[in-house]
Amino acid sequence: MKRSRSVSFLALLAVLTGCGGGGGGGSSTTTVAAAPAPAPTPAPSSTCSLRDRQDWAAAQLREWYLFPETLPASLDPSGYADVNDYVDALTATARSQRRDRFFTYVTSIREENAFFEQGSSAGFGVRLSYDTAGRRLVVSEAFEGTPALAAGIDRGTEILAIGTSSADLRSVADLFASGGPNAVSNALGPSTAGTARLLRVADASGTRDVTVAKADFALTPVSSRYGARILNDGGRQVGYLNLRTFIDTADGQLRNAFATFRAAGVTEVIVDFRYNGGGLVSIAELMGDLLGANRTSADVFSITAFRPEKSQFNETRFFSPQPQSIAPTKIAFIGTGSTASASELVINSFVPYLGQNVALVGTNTFGKPVGQIARDRAQCDDRLRVVAFATQNRDRQGNYYDGLATTVRATCRAGDDLNFPLGDPREASVRAALDFLGGRPCSTIASAAREASVQAVGQGRRELLTPERPSVVQREVPGAF
Repeated sequence: MKRSRSVSFLALLAVLTGCGGGGGGGSSTTTVAAAPAPAPTPAPSSTCSLRDRQDWAAAQLREWYLFPETLPASLDPSGYADVNDYVDALTATARSQRRDRFFTYVTSIREENAFFEQGSSAGFGVRLSYDTAGRRLVVSEAFEGTPALAAGIDRGTEILAIGTSSADLRSVADLFASGGPNAVSNALGPSTAGTARLLRVADASGTRDVTVAKADFALTPVSSRYGARILNDGGRQVGYLNLRTFIDTADGQLRNAFATFRAAGVTEVIVDFRYNGGGLVSIAELMGDLLGANRTSADVFSITAFRPEKSQFNETRFFSPQPQSIAPTKIAFIGTGSTASASELVINSFVPYLGQNVALVGTNTFGKPVGQIARDRAQCDDRLRVVAFATQNRDRQGNYYDGLATTVRATCRAGDDLNFPLGDPREASVRAALDFLGGRPCSTIASAAREASVQAVGQGRRELLTPERPSVVQREVPGAF
């Protein structure tokens, strides 16, 4: 994984950020990753016993946690049957203060490296959202090269029922009524290749039953269908960029997209982060550089601040324009309650430079101005993601725990219209973004904190579906199944 922190910091940690399930009440993360770890090797049971793992996690928290004053003076781990349950208990106070909303957790080194380095995942290849009031489950996005898209399931498809066969097919409405979102998540089965489900779906073609089996696939960060486009808005050339997640394989795709924008003379841009829960800091920094042809190496992109005892790891990161960079005069960032972490870092970094010429379009963002470092214990395949630093822009703005709606100086409220493809000028958020760029009026986004965790669409409320204990991919790509 690419790194872009100081050499001394690299030797110990290596940096990345991420946020998964930002709008769904599961987990959300901004992360700093340890250097790529060797494949875990078997260890004596005493080395990786539950108590040993709990003690190790607690020791790391006491050394690195950004909010050490919130940790209990002592907490007996014997009452917790899982290491993550114990970590949740240790961080409960900061969580209640909205400063650590399940951002600190233990995950798998192997799984996380596979995702951040290659986008590796197993699933149907869709992003799902739900309306609890209407008890409806809808596909917000389908990924290329996946079983779902091959079966004709795409954005706007509604899933009406789920089962392993026609004999146990159960309606989504019944699942919501009996157990809420978790019952729906559980019905979709584990994230393992070969897991098959019979789905009753409805779309413009009608209602049908289709059997889909989960498979291994590599997530494409910039969609080959709509990830990068040039839109014609009354004769104005507007660049549209949709980034699903900040992972290593986004590097070349972003450079290619911006090279196209540059060749076309694009100076107004729509950056669609509506479902982007975060990812690698290095890719966020690249994104800033590609939008910063008119920035100099003396211009601050972001500031990373650790707790006082770890201030030697603080860093100021400056812009570094690339050959593919453009010099935007206006940027419209599309966001929702699932937009978090590295996405918010990029948006926040441009506020001091563009002022009223940068807008947040859609709804308020999740609110995650903190990041994690990764502390690895390779013999147990344990990676502790611990909130250890805060992120700020040039003007030291970084306290946006309730989202960016009050930080960004211009906002335009819009829904997520599943009747149109992403990147389509007719889609509500894209249309509102074009209105902002074109100087046309729009409604402002409400600043209420609760809007940070939900997407408002028309008269309904929709959230991305996130399991209680999300996988690595589901943390970083909210709603992925």
